[in-house]
Amino acid sequence: MSFYDACKAVVVSVTAIFTLPFHLVNDGSNQAVLSLGKINGGKDYLKFPAPNGPDSGENFTCEYPALGSGWEKCTTAEDRSCWIKNPTTGQTFDIYTDYENIAPEGITREYYLDVDEMPINGDGVFNPDGKVFNQTYPGPWLKACWGDTIKVTIKNSLKYNGTTIHWHGIRQNGTMEMDGVNGVTQCPIAPQDNYTYTFKAVQYGSSWYHSHYSLQYADGLAGPITIFGPSSSNFDEGRNPILITDWSHASAFQAWQRELTGKPSPPKMNGVLINGVGNYAGSFPTERYNMTVEQGKKYILRIINTSVDTTWIFSIDNHNLTVMSSDFVPITPFNTTHIVIGIGQRYHVVLNAIPTNTDTLPASADGNYWIRTVAADGCKGFENGNEPDERQGILRYNSSSTNVPTTFRDDYSLACRDENYTKLEPILRWDVPKVNFSEGPFDIGLQNAKGRPAQGDNFAFWSFGANPLWLNFSNPTIMNLENTTWNPDYVIVSDNTTDSDPNDPERWVYIVITAPSNNGVPSDKFFVSAAHPLHLHGHDFALLAQGNNSADLQQGNVTFKFDNPPRRDVALLPAGGYLVVAFKADNPGAWVFHCHIAWHASSGLSIQILERQKDLVKMMTEERLKEPTRVCDNWNKWVSDPNNHWNPNGPFQDDSGI
Repeated sequence: MSFYDACKAVVVSVTAIFTLPFHLVNDGSNQAVLSLGKINGGKDYLKFPAPNGPDSGENFTCEYPALGSGWEKCTTAEDRSCWIKNPTTGQTFDIYTDYENIAPEGITREYYLDVDEMPINGDGVFNPDGKVFNQTYPGPWLKACWGDTIKVTIKNSLKYNGTTIHWHGIRQNGTMEMDGVNGVTQCPIAPQDNYTYTFKAVQYGSSWYHSHYSLQYADGLAGPITIFGPSSSNFDEGRNPILITDWSHASAFQAWQRELTGKPSPPKMNGVLINGVGNYAGSFPTERYNMTVEQGKKYILRIINTSVDTTWIFSIDNHNLTVMSSDFVPITPFNTTHIVIGIGQRYHVVLNAIPTNTDTLPASADGNYWIRTVAADGCKGFENGNEPDERQGILRYNSSSTNVPTTFRDDYSLACRDENYTKLEPILRWDVPKVNFSEGPFDIGLQNAKGRPAQGDNFAFWSFGANPLWLNFSNPTIMNLENTTWNPDYVIVSDNTTDSDPNDPERWVYIVITAPSNNGVPSDKFFVSAAHPLHLHGHDFALLAQGNNSADLQQGNVTFKFDNPPRRDVALLPAGGYLVVAFKADNPGAWVFHCHIAWHASSGLSIQILERQKDLVKMMTEERLKEPTRVCDNWNKWVSDPNNHWNPNGPFQDDSGI
């Protein structure tokens, strides 16, 4: 089944490049990313504290015993571009290292997370149906160093839900079964069962882990993860990750009915939280997110948007930020007073703790400044006129101060958008082969799907492909890899790569997507003006073009950037606009490409890109499938008993599954 025929939403002539040496071995333990090999380093090996910061508690230590002796750390406040080096051999791991192909061999980091229920009071109102990791919200900060192996065991202590955990932005090269998407890479983990995710920390930077089971992450199943490594801009100290989310006082599972019916209105969020603390419209919080800094120092901030339905503009009054990575991609640093963060996007920025002082925006006399999270116009999940205060946190130069800031922000644009396309220049260069986009693009829209979730229903669902995604939890894609035909509800699309020449250096996948704002083309879909933050699993993609008017594509008025284009794993498809991306077909797997507005993902706005199917069949040996099979067996036993369901007499599944 071809990419064009099956998807009906993406286009084009497809080729692919294999730049990663992908080794298939009989025991299923293939590792697509090269390492230096294991060396018995004895006691004399490199250890050093990761540059995280004093608010992180005890130092987190990076260790490289497999490298042997002779290595030393080279990351300093004066030069964060270097990570480790061997003066004798001249080998260096730094910001210029090809992290897609090579990483230093670290150690194994093991974590245990218990998924359970807990009421959450982040803004003065209890959400009684919270779902959390280890009885905390957000979940624990998982840490690793560049080149480590991360091993996380998840126990499901929920009563009525399965769960799976996705490691957002981690490429999972050669480890599809660790991607954590129920119905695709595994069955859900049944209540009282567990599953261990194991993967390599080849990329570095910060992201988040979250449930990919229906709407669970909207109820609190999210936490930060950082892989310490080099940075393209210098800093003195680190600060803990900053997770920003819109928030509801009721479960998203309840609000989902409003998304289906539109009655009395589509679901709306109540407030905003920074690291679990915030306020809602009309409230004055007794507790705010606080950050204390020392004048003259530079601090790395790890900013992550974990929202359901809101793009945020982050800023700190009277302060400049130096942006040095977008998602997991190090970029050439640039300075700004604010940063636009779409759902699922992440930025590492350096806060320069030297307040600006102008006639229009004078510095604070008492050293207190507002930290702002401004909801972007047209990309926010709040009722008009009922939005929470944008002044959500306080930056203090005096930790004992309790004063409320009186500062003001810049008059920056509040438009829904991504960060400026031209500013995101990756340090590790990609030059994408040029192609002519001869096929016309297809469109994201809504269409009616009969019999979902129950017989007799005929609701409108969002669709990316030929029809809205609707997965079967009990029959995931990973258990059907030798299929030649697929259930159309799975929206499987082939990457169109062939095995004629596995060493062909021109193997890429190109995707063109549009979001028209009217019904000007014949289709079984109808279109509304809406923006969509689109996230691709298994890959970073090159952003070849992005614009606000989809007609420009049809009229040939789009200039594509093939020479080192911006690169990331989440990008905004503007309302009425277009998005053109490309990625290397170097990672066999079934990878979902979906909207990260939680309501839209649940509605089915996703496709599955089946990449290098023949290699995937070889890779997923019987031995490697033993654990996914066990998890499926336990899930099927649990779900087959209606007494385990929230509603024993109604349909168990009422959304796409993701």
